[in-house]
Amino acid sequence: MGPRVNDRIRITPIRLIDENGEMVGIVETDDARRRAMELGLDLVEIAADVRPPVCRIMDFGKFKYEESKKNKANKAKSKASEMKEVRLGRSMKIDPHDIAIRVAQARRFLIEGHKVQIVQNFKGREVAHKDRGDVRMRNIIQELSDLGRVELTPRMNGRRLTMIIGPDKQKVEMWKRAQREAGKPELPSVPDIIEHDDDDDDDDGDEE
Repeated sequence: MGPRVNDRIRITPIRLIDENGEMVGIVETDDARRRAMELGLDLVEIAADVRPPVCRIMDFGKFKYEESKKNKANKAKSKASEMKEVRLGRSMKIDPHDIAIRVAQARRFLIEGHKVQIVQNFKGREVAHKDRGDVRMRNIIQELSDLGRVELTPRMNGRRLTMIIGPDKQKVEMWKRAQREAGKPELPSVPDIIEHDDDDDDDDGDEE
């Protein structure tokens, strides 16, 4: 439920703030409402729990619009801070193309402002060769270094090797600017990212 506006404000007198944000003082509610109407604005109760209540003359429609924009921005910011997980298959035996798809997904998450947890699972005796997982993680760090930075270095937990890469805001903005200047979308699709990476380095391959 929003604040009381215009005729819904029944208490009198009120403490009035004018259309310029200046404190007028204590006035009768009818006088304040009449003043707001003459200006083509609204009388809005902004502090109902004090006596006399505080009311302000403003464009209530514009106020609601600005509040809506602010709430959406806060939600977007909160969503952007979510941790995303990218799993490199169920074991070390994953096709190089599948690795490329997962790295491309991680790139999209970083561009969107998300932190990314990269997970490498080991199956059976693979766990005895953790060094191969370390090599894979180092390669991924290098591939994502133009957008992110390592926030949690690779570490083993049971049969899972994990690390966290966070977006580097300055690098992400530079990347987006380069995309705009090239007439490309700021958030390319996964296939487009893979195709771009293949064009950059046709010799890339899996370390296995």
